[in-house]
Amino acid sequence: MRFNFDLSEQSTDSRLSLTPKEEVEWVPLQKHPVFSAPDAVRNGGGKFNGAPKNLVAWDGASRLYYWDQNAQCLHRISVRLGEPEPTSILAASPSKVMRADVKLNFEVSRISINRNGSALLLIGSDGLCVMYLYGRTCSSDNKTIICRTVSVGSQIYFSSSNVIRTLQVSWHPYSDTHLGILSSDSVFRLFNLASDVMQPEQEYYLQPVEPGRYRNAASICPVDFSFGGDHLWDRFSVFVLFSDGSIYILCPVVPFGSVYKWESILEIYNDAQTFGLRSVNSLAVRNSSLAISWLEATFPEVAQETIDEGDLPALKAHPHALFDSSVSLQGPLRKICHGGEDESLAVRGAECEGRAVSFLYNLVSKDSIVVTSWSGGQLQIDALADEIQPVWTVNIPPRLRVDSQDRIHGLAMICEPISGELPVVKLDQPLDHTVWLGHPPPLLRLATVDLALPKNTESGSIITMSIDPLMQERIYIVHDGGIDSVVLHFLPFTSQTRGKDETNRSPSVHPVLNTCQGETSSPSPLCGFVSLSDSFGYSWIVGVTSTQECVVIEMKTWNLLLPVQIDSEKKSVDLGAKKEIDTPDIISKELLSGPKVILLPQASPNLRSVAADSIEGRSTLHQYFNLFQENYVEYAHKVHFELKHHAPQLKRIIDDQHARLSEAQNKVLKVEERQSRLEERIDHAVQQHNSLEQRLQHLRNLPGAHKKPLSGAEHALKAELGK
Repeated sequence: MRFNFDLSEQSTDSRLSLTPKEEVEWVPLQKHPVFSAPDAVRNGGGKFNGAPKNLVAWDGASRLYYWDQNAQCLHRISVRLGEPEPTSILAASPSKVMRADVKLNFEVSRISINRNGSALLLIGSDGLCVMYLYGRTCSSDNKTIICRTVSVGSQIYFSSSNVIRTLQVSWHPYSDTHLGILSSDSVFRLFNLASDVMQPEQEYYLQPVEPGRYRNAASICPVDFSFGGDHLWDRFSVFVLFSDGSIYILCPVVPFGSVYKWESILEIYNDAQTFGLRSVNSLAVRNSSLAISWLEATFPEVAQETIDEGDLPALKAHPHALFDSSVSLQGPLRKICHGGEDESLAVRGAECEGRAVSFLYNLVSKDSIVVTSWSGGQLQIDALADEIQPVWTVNIPPRLRVDSQDRIHGLAMICEPISGELPVVKLDQPLDHTVWLGHPPPLLRLATVDLALPKNTESGSIITMSIDPLMQERIYIVHDGGIDSVVLHFLPFTSQTRGKDETNRSPSVHPVLNTCQGETSSPSPLCGFVSLSDSFGYSWIVGVTSTQECVVIEMKTWNLLLPVQIDSEKKSVDLGAKKEIDTPDIISKELLSGPKVILLPQASPNLRSVAADSIEGRSTLHQYFNLFQENYVEYAHKVHFELKHHAPQLKRIIDDQHARLSEAQNKVLKVEERQSRLEERIDHAVQQHNSLEQRLQHLRNLPGAHKKPLSGAEHALKAELGK
C-alpha cells in the first residue's frame, strides 16, 4: 500500500506520526467555503468601531491568510494565481485552520506577515501578539494546527497602570524578526522578537518642539510612520507623520543584525567620503565624519580594503551607537516655495480638510514619494527633492544597555530637531548647497488629490494606503466607501517629459470597488484587503467585506503609464515605408535560437572496434548520453515549460488584439454609415455657397451700389453750398 505524505504540513515534533495527505479541491477564491459561510456566521456582524481593519495577509508566494473574528482562528489558504484563466484565482478547499496556543483577550483588527512568512502579527487596540507559523503542533483531531503565540510589549502598552496606545505596527523591511511600533506617548520603539518580546531593542523619544517654543498640543501628536525603501540613506530612515501634516525623519535607524547589500553600503560610504570630507564647509565635514564613523562601526567590512565585493554579497549590521551623540529629528519637511508663496503653507496642508490620518512611503526608481492622507478625503503627494543624510545632535549622549562584555543590547535616545530656522528652498534654487549640512530634504509637491468621499462621519474618513507590488506607480486607497486606484504619471527624477507636457503632472484616479449600497445608505467598510501579483505580469486585488464576502478583481497594468498623445508638429509619415512593430517577447530568444551545438569529444581511431559491454565502450556511451541529456533533453523541457506557462498569456494577447480589431471594425462601419450623410451635407453647403454668391452679385448690380460715401470735407462743402 502506498501513501502520499505532505511534508510541508508536518510538525517538527518527533512524537507526531506521519499522516496521509488529505485530498483538496480547487475552487475559485471568491467561492471558498471560508468566504461563503451561512448567515449565522458573520465576521462581527458588520460592526465598525472607527479603526481601520485588515484581516487578510499574503506571504508573497502561494498562501493567503484570513483571520476569522468569530471563530478566533487563522485560515491558511493555498492559492494558484492565474488558473485556469489569467483573470482568476483558485484556492484549496478545505483551508488549514491555525489557532493560538493561548487565549486572546482582545479583538484582532489587523494582521501582518513578515518577509519570509514565518511569523504573523495579530494587532488590536488592546493587544499585540505574534503567531509563529512554523514549529507548531497539531490538535487531537489532527484538523487544527496549534501555533505558539506570544504577546509583544505587554508591560509597556497594555498594562493596567498606563494608557499608552499603539498607533502603528510594522515589520522592518530588512529583518524578519524586528518590529517597529509607534505609540501615543510619542516614542518609536524597535523590538527584536528573536531576543526579547517584552523589552525594546531601541527607543526613540520624539520631541518635535524645541524647548521654549509654543505649539498646539493637538499638532504634536504622532499619527503614523513608515520605513524607507532601498535607496541610499532611505533604507536607514523612519518617516513619522504628525496630526497637523508635518513629516519628520529619523536617520540612521538600523535593527541589530539586519542584512543589507554590500554595494548599497559601499555606495553611501564612498559618497560620504567624496562629497562630505572634501567639502569646504566645516559643518559638512563634521556630519560626514560622524556618518563614516558610524558606517565603519556598524559595517566593519567597508573599511577593510582587502575584502572583495564578490566575497561578501551582504553585510550584517553590528550593534553600535555614537556615545556622545543622539539621532536628530529632521523636520518638519518643508515644501519648495514658488516665488512669494507663504512659508506657512510649506509645512502644513492648508489646502486639506481635517487632520492627517495615514502616511505612505513609496520608492519608484530614483524618486522617493511620500503620500499623506487627510480625514477630509484629500491626498497630498510629494517627492523628496534632495537626498536624505544622517544627522546627529552632538553632546546629547544616548542611554545604552550593555552586557558584562560591553556589548550593546539596547539603546534609547531623545530625538530633537535642529535648533534654528531652516532655510526655505525656492523652486529655481540649486540644492547642492545643502549637501551634508544637516538640512532635511525639501518636498516637491506633485499633486493634491480629492477623493470626494461622503461626509457621513463627524471624525472624518479612515484611509489606508498600499502599493501595487507589480507597478510601483500605482497606489491603492482603501476608505469607507471602497477602493480607489491612483496612478502617478509624472515623477521628477524618473520621467523624461518634465517641462514638455504639464498634463503629465496630474495623477489619474480610478474607482475600483464601491461598498456603498446606495446614495442614502451608510458606507460599509472593508475588513480585508490585499494586492497579489505573479511573475507573468498579472495583478489582482482581494477584498473581504464586513459580511464575510470575498471580492477578486483583476487589475490591468499594460499602457497605464502611457497616455495617448498627438504631436501636431510631427512631420507626416510615409505610409508606404515598412515599419517594425514591437511585439512582446512571448518566448525567450534563447529558446528561439535552438539548442546549443554539441561539441563531440575527439573519438579514438579504434572506436568501431570497441565492444559495447566493455569499460571503454560504456564510458563512451555514458559520455554521449550526458551530452544528449544536457543539450536536447533539457532544451525540450525548457520549451515545454515555456509553452505551457505562456499559453494563457498568449491567449490573452490574442483576445485583446481581436477585441481591438472588432472595435476598429465597428468604428469603420460607423464612419461608412456617416459618409453618405457627410457627402449630402457637403453638397448642400456647396449649393448654399453658390446661392449666396449669386445674391451677392445681384446686390452689386443694383443702382447706387458703387457710389462711395462723402468724406468729411465734402460734407462741409455741401453744407456751405446749401446756405
